[in-house]
Amino acid sequence: MTELDFIYKRKSIRQFKEENINDEDIKTIIKAATQAPSGKNEQGWHFVVIKNKEKIKKLANIVEEKNDELASYLNDENDKRNLTKFLKYHTIFKNAPIIILAYAKNYIPAGYKALKAKGASQEEIHDLLRPSPGIQGISAAMENLQLAAASMNYGTCWMTGPLYAAKEISEYVGFSKENYFLAAITPLGIPENENVVSPPRKTLEEVLTIIE
Repeated sequence: MTELDFIYKRKSIRQFKEENINDEDIKTIIKAATQAPSGKNEQGWHFVVIKNKEKIKKLANIVEEKNDELASYLNDENDKRNLTKFLKYHTIFKNAPIIILAYAKNYIPAGYKALKAKGASQEEIHDLLRPSPGIQGISAAMENLQLAAASMNYGTCWMTGPLYAAKEISEYVGFSKENYFLAAITPLGIPENENVVSPPRKTLEEVLTIIE
């Protein structure tokens, strides 16, 4: 056991036992998510928890229908296959007891209004927006959420694949909050298999640069 075991305990879980999760555990996990850092401490996140199994299955159907619609626009068969072959991964949440929709707030970075006022080029504005502090905030919160869940012996899976149906998902669940958008989804439940093995990680030599 080491102090960092809680990090290595997190796995991407795609199969769950048919066991419900009590509300207190859900609140504990979401509270952990809200302790994440955020730009200007805006805490630009909102979590929508779906517990109704029929609604969860309907959300999976919505993703399937949207995938089918988008595929119909593609004439290239390779492009169509590349879109449709991942559908099973985009709907793995359908058998989870709970899913969590993570909404992020649009964030206007420092300097944006000044660049607009001076008539900055699209490239300059793009470079400023690229770090996307709003996305970084919800990402930090999602990581907290998943680490907390794993520490409590629950499984999660960070999902952004289904977001081509973000508008339809939000409309179905009836959630709307000004300047917020659906940024990620995770199922939450007790893992069906406790021996899930994560894919290998890149070596430190590939991802680390130390400058003396």
